[in-house]
Amino acid sequence: MKPETVVTVTPPRLGLRDAVASLRSQSTHARVLGGSIIMLLGSVLVSVFNFGYNVAVARMLGPASFGHAAAVGTLLMLVSAITLSFQLVAAKFIARNDTDEGKAAVYATTRRQAWSVGLILGSALVLSSGFVSEYLNLPSRWLVIILAIGLAFYVPLGAKRGGLQGTCRFGQLSWNLVLETLIKLLGAFFFIELGYGVEGAVAAVSLSVILAYFFPRVPQELRRSHRHSVKVTFGEGMQAIVFFTGQVVINNVDILLVKHFFPADQAGLYAAIALVGRVLYLAAWSVVSAMFPVSAGADPEDENSTVLVVPLIIVLFISLAFIVGLGAFPELVLRATFGSGFHMDPNMYSLLSLRAAATGTYCLAVVLMAYEISRKIANTGWIQLAMSGAIVLGVYFFHSDLREVVVVQLVLMVVLLMIASLPFFRTQFRRNPVLEEAA
Repeated sequence: MKPETVVTVTPPRLGLRDAVASLRSQSTHARVLGGSIIMLLGSVLVSVFNFGYNVAVARMLGPASFGHAAAVGTLLMLVSAITLSFQLVAAKFIARNDTDEGKAAVYATTRRQAWSVGLILGSALVLSSGFVSEYLNLPSRWLVIILAIGLAFYVPLGAKRGGLQGTCRFGQLSWNLVLETLIKLLGAFFFIELGYGVEGAVAAVSLSVILAYFFPRVPQELRRSHRHSVKVTFGEGMQAIVFFTGQVVINNVDILLVKHFFPADQAGLYAAIALVGRVLYLAAWSVVSAMFPVSAGADPEDENSTVLVVPLIIVLFISLAFIVGLGAFPELVLRATFGSGFHMDPNMYSLLSLRAAATGTYCLAVVLMAYEISRKIANTGWIQLAMSGAIVLGVYFFHSDLREVVVVQLVLMVVLLMIASLPFFRTQFRRNPVLEEAA
């Protein structure tokens, strides 16, 4: 009888590179999920205070004056394309720097450039205040001038938030966002009660931006001394500007166009409906804010899908909750939030859920586009910019009623999501030979 042959199976040894990759994967999952939770909790407070501001202004001033305040506030949101560009570039390069000196150099350079741009834009808005107020049918050019003061601080605020985001200080970043909206809410109550009306509501916006610039302080590593400055490549800067220009136009231009084409009461009503979409977008963007520095700081060759899949699932869940909730209780939401002065034909209540569907679709596209931008210089920003122009043209040609305005946005956002999904599906085909062969 032959002796039995004992076969010993030795488990494969994990190399140092494999072990580091495994730990990095776990760390990435925890940072994305943990950062998303922190930013989402902060966005709840931001949404509450921001809603409180809009509700207070709407109830205290009425639909027509609320429409004026919303239009002026939208101007600030349009300029946020520049603000968010500085935030994205600062966060991306700070996350990629391994040394505190390098991080401090990035922050100092972007902050200095942001101040220059902020002062230029603020001055330009003051000089053009007459034209802007006339186009938007505002009662006074002083509304635009008051906003311009806050605008000068708003661009540098983006560089500061990029510093917090790039160092993964999600708690401080969240607190900074909450502080801005809380001051805006309290300031609106205070100034309107003193009898300043719409001017007081706009002054509260400028004051909130100015104070948010100073609190809280940036992390210690960003305040270290450094011997060199950092030059951001033209491609990175252009990518950020293009991305956020398209984003800001998509989120805000409809309010300005409705303010131009429709009577004051209908424009104020639409501003209230659009506010629901802004709350949804804010919640989604808080998730993207947590994903971005983690993805940017990861190895460019690492195709770990956790960084993308987790935010997509969270944003999808939030969007569905908004759509279902607003579809089931549209009248309750509108009247309970803004009061009896905001009423519409019952057949138009579906605008709330329809607007939420358009915003939710766009939010999913933003997650995909932001992921691509965090990894490399992508072309999705240009596609988004083209789509924002399509919205402007679409609303210009199709605005017989408010429903038509919303439908134009929904159709174009579905198209944008389909286009933004293509890079993700191409990556999956490359990583899965079975799928590639089936295609």
